[in-house]
Amino acid sequence: MIGAIMPPVLPAPVEIVATALFALTGALLAARLKQTFVTASFFALVTGVGGGTVRDALLNVPAFWLRDPWIAPAILATALVAWFTPHRWWEGKLLEWADAAGLAMFTVIGTAKALSLGVAPVPAAILGILTGCAGGIIRDVVAGVPSIIMRPEIYVTAGALSAGLTVTLYALGVGEALTWSIAALAGFALRGAALTWNIKLPAYSRGD
Repeated sequence: MIGAIMPPVLPAPVEIVATALFALTGALLAARLKQTFVTASFFALVTGVGGGTVRDALLNVPAFWLRDPWIAPAILATALVAWFTPHRWWEGKLLEWADAAGLAMFTVIGTAKALSLGVAPVPAAILGILTGCAGGIIRDVVAGVPSIIMRPEIYVTAGALSAGLTVTLYALGVGEALTWSIAALAGFALRGAALTWNIKLPAYSRGD
């Protein structure tokens, strides 16, 4: 039964890579805003662990980064890389592409963790979407820039695709590694298509 799915949590290296990608977007945003290294490190931290921390608080489990000895150093290392490398390295849409990769990976991680703790499929998918989106939302709010969810760009929808595929493929008995790969790549591809071709969702336009 789908409600009885109990998949393992994704391997730690996957979570570290996803955290570093999100942390990079936070540090780069601080650099673009010409902030200090302390601010860049803080942005990297809240972006990298924000979504996962909210998820773990809702699941009533210890925050994932407090017991992993590599998460915090990975975030600091990412902030250092963003701070001490030339600005031209990060021009264009690289920040958005890094964010897209982090969104897809963290959504799958969040959904898989929720399922592994016995959460029902639909709530697990919602927690996965929250895991993938909350860090970027916190980053934007702290930075005082318009949040991605307030724009008609395809963002949360890409996370929903990854979360939905994770739940569905587990229910169909697809292997863990294949499930994670398909779900993450699908979400990343949808977000990437939106970035490449400026695809947007229709906004509400009805009159009174």
